[in-house]
Amino acid sequence: MAKIAPSILSADFAKLGEDVKDICDRGIDYLHIDVMDGVFVPNISFGADVMKSLNNTVTVPYDVHLMIIEPIRYIDKFFTENTGFITVHYEACDDLASTIEKIKEGGAKAGVSIKPGTAPEVLDEYLKDIDLILVMSVEPGFGGQKFMDSSLPKIEYYKNKREELGLDYVIEVDGGVGSGNAHLVRDAGVDIIVAGSAVFKAADRTAEIRAIKGE
Repeated sequence: MAKIAPSILSADFAKLGEDVKDICDRGIDYLHIDVMDGVFVPNISFGADVMKSLNNTVTVPYDVHLMIIEPIRYIDKFFTENTGFITVHYEACDDLASTIEKIKEGGAKAGVSIKPGTAPEVLDEYLKDIDLILVMSVEPGFGGQKFMDSSLPKIEYYKNKREELGLDYVIEVDGGVGSGNAHLVRDAGVDIIVAGSAVFKAADRTAEIRAIKGE
């Protein structure tokens, strides 16, 4: 069974607090916060203030995904008592080691993400310092894309590396996952599944969440 982190990118922003409260009441594990800068990815989403507006509504930790160039400049803005993970992109950091250190100094767990075209081996030298690895199964920056099967060997790679090195980071996948294909990433060894439209647009959100988690 996996944990689930629905992305608010697919929520109804006209009633964001209501939407978030609803899914928190349905058994989610994290709330995924997709932050886009219009540079690293083509789209712009929202900043830390939108996330913080939910502080008194959420009952699960924030899973913050920074799709921005040089995220070390903005990490401080995303620290709250409710922040669980802050994830940055390998491809967006000039000094990944310092960025990871800054996240941990602020009291959050450090995640690193790789895009579909990035080889999993690029993170080998950082594995002992990472708390979460986010494998993108779509190109970052857009919701509603089709799941890329090429993400499965990467998940398996990080699972095997974790066992080989005796580490305890968690493996997350983001993009195109719903109840119909979640078994593929669970079987590959994923620990947390990010789902956006699959959850927020579902006719039965509770059933979709349970099916994605494999309950």
